[in-house]
Amino acid sequence: MNKDIAQGKWEQLKGSIKEKWGDLTDDEITQVNGNAEKMCGVLQERYGRTREEAETEVNDFWARQDSGM
Repeated sequence: MNKDIAQGKWEQLKGSIKEKWGDLTDDEITQVNGNAEKMCGVLQERYGRTREEAETEVNDFWARQDSGM
């Protein structure tokens, strides 16, 4: 998903993000604000993912959202 599209649809995506990564707090989601790089960092911290794992998860998530919208 294009980062600009992600930021433009951020309010709609918040619910999907909470479903996928239920341990994230509202503050963490707000802090990410549609930025894929920040999302990777939060996943690394919260779930102990490697950078590569976090990037793969985020890219897969954006791709699914992009195809569903």
